[in-house]
Amino acid sequence: MKEMRLDKFLCQCLGISRKEAKDMIRKKQITVNGQQASRPEIKVFPGKDQVYCQEEALSYEEHHYLMLHKPQGVVSATKDASDKTVIDLIHENYKSGLFPVGRLDKDTEGLMLLTDDGELAHRLMAPKRHVPKSYYAEVAGRMGEAEVEAFSGHLDIGGGETAKPGILKILETSDERSKVIITISEGKFHQVKRMVSAVGSRVLYLKRVSIGPLELDEGLALGEYRELTKDEIDQIKEQRC
Repeated sequence: MKEMRLDKFLCQCLGISRKEAKDMIRKKQITVNGQQASRPEIKVFPGKDQVYCQEEALSYEEHHYLMLHKPQGVVSATKDASDKTVIDLIHENYKSGLFPVGRLDKDTEGLMLLTDDGELAHRLMAPKRHVPKSYYAEVAGRMGEAEVEAFSGHLDIGGGETAKPGILKILETSDERSKVIITISEGKFHQVKRMVSAVGSRVLYLKRVSIGPLELDEGLALGEYRELTKDEIDQIKEQRC
């Protein structure tokens, strides 16, 4: 990792502004390798130099990766004038740099990846990558082989758009309600709902359970989040589609 200015290092670690970082240095709250830091332009090597803020060791991470169990009623955005956003659920000091990878409808629950790694986000969401995303859904009415076959073809989902072939797996079915897993490899607006509508049904409940190799941690309650493990980060970085 390359060396960087001390004030930038503090901004990244503490989620503060450059002015706040300079104020902390001026107030003698920062030490580098046991020595009082006196200038914001001092160069430090993340992972090598020992930087302390008021006797608390600071650890630098170039990028952050969080798995969030998104609840209904929360929008997939960094800011919104009227609704709570997925970023509002995060309490880390680096939250201001995070953004959601892709989106979920306001009334949809499930797996949301938040990161400040723009390159990774592009790789996962670029249309040409065809990264599979799976959803648990409860839909109105009985689903059967005809619907499974329809999903495997090129469904006309209205608005002049056709969906790429998807996978419909039926878990339970009855005249009133069917429980299914739907896997798609693109992200058209309201795509899952439109595909279900195209076969004569409607979505009653929708929850995303996976993005590529990343699966929702069912130990997370709605609204809770955790950092990805090293293995999970490696898996999504190695995603090839």
